[in-house]
Amino acid sequence: MTDPSAPALTNAELFDRARAVIPGGVNSPVRAFNSVGGTPYFVTRAAGAHVWDVEGRGYVDMVQSYGAVIAGHGHPLVVDAIRRAAGEGTSYGAPTHREVLLAEAIRARMPSVEKVRLVSSGTEATMTAIRLARGATGRDRIVKFAGNYHGHSDALLAASGSAVAHLDHSDGATLPGSAGVPAAAVADTVVLPYNQVPVLDETVAAVIVEPVAANMGLVAPAPGFLQGLRDECTRVGAVLIFDEVITGFRLGIGGAQQVFGVTPDLTCLGKVIGGGLNVGAFGGRSDLMDQLAPLGPVYQAGTLSGNPLATAAGLAALSLLDQDAYQRLERAAARLAAGLQDAFDSAEVSARVPRVGTLVGIFIAPPGTEGPVEAPLDYEGARMTDEDGYGRFFHAMIDAGVALAPGAYEVLFPGLAHTHDIVDHVVTVAYRSALALARKDVP
Repeated sequence: MTDPSAPALTNAELFDRARAVIPGGVNSPVRAFNSVGGTPYFVTRAAGAHVWDVEGRGYVDMVQSYGAVIAGHGHPLVVDAIRRAAGEGTSYGAPTHREVLLAEAIRARMPSVEKVRLVSSGTEATMTAIRLARGATGRDRIVKFAGNYHGHSDALLAASGSAVAHLDHSDGATLPGSAGVPAAAVADTVVLPYNQVPVLDETVAAVIVEPVAANMGLVAPAPGFLQGLRDECTRVGAVLIFDEVITGFRLGIGGAQQVFGVTPDLTCLGKVIGGGLNVGAFGGRSDLMDQLAPLGPVYQAGTLSGNPLATAAGLAALSLLDQDAYQRLERAAARLAAGLQDAFDSAEVSARVPRVGTLVGIFIAPPGTEGPVEAPLDYEGARMTDEDGYGRFFHAMIDAGVALAPGAYEVLFPGLAHTHDIVDHVVTVAYRSALALARKDVP
């Protein structure tokens, strides 16, 4: 599957040029392929479940912009909405009607979000939600969980999973997570194990959590974990923040909080609500949200907040996500997870393929593992994954035309464009790739 219209450049040539003008040649670290080795592919176009690189080669795309694309690349409804919005101007620095419509659409699907503030990224959303919680409670300490990634703001980078996991091979719990972050920035950040309910006190302003951890592979919340956090926050007057940047409108109409029946005080969103364009949001109880300027003393601002292109794309994407769409997504994810698990088992590779609703993960056990492989329950377990093995599996897959995320701590995002035929093809390629990983001949 090649694209004859691709530029006359190789990926290696373009990567060399990129490294001369962009640090590491990429604008987000995991894209550099450092954790899997090799040269990244540079995408020139995409359609549905596929992307094409500068060499004209096509791939079945299981990344889907790390979950931001749920209806498939270039969905006609989303593209048309963006075109029409662009024809009316790309940024105003003034209120627009579509930001109101998007806020109303979010509230209609997620009742805990009584009011919402649109921003331009998930990092902005989590960063400001923390500021709001501190401002509303008059407290400084925040609790996060090891392996949960909440963007790259200073206070939240400690033990963050995702690409940060490749930088830090200590326990990570007491470190900033990045050079350039002063110790003072994380002095009031407490990092605890995921899936363990802490005992809080009245010094804690907020607990922030991924209700489904999707940045250390895929780790489901243990029974009672999320409700335990809700109960503890209520007991001490702390703000419970669900980071649903990945799970929001991905797991279901009302996000993870609807699936698990636990209501946070604040929710952070992104990805799906931008229809593939850069957007973020945070929202929750009116009494908390009204602490934001211009009503209250907690400041936040953004020139591109509520951008007319992003809101148009987000509204179009949300309009496609009815109950039937989520049933299709769930079936695709279930088929993919079962097929991948069977592929690893048949190739006698010790691995586990966890699934939570519409999200799928891959955990390859360390060399020498014997017996059944259990899915990780926390960051310590997740970091036992065989990163070298994942790298070999990744390259076998991409050589056969299936693109996974270039890092062992990411997840797979089957979307509405991944038909059963496409999923079955991915599984077939995965079986052959697992055989290659096991150094066995393909029958």
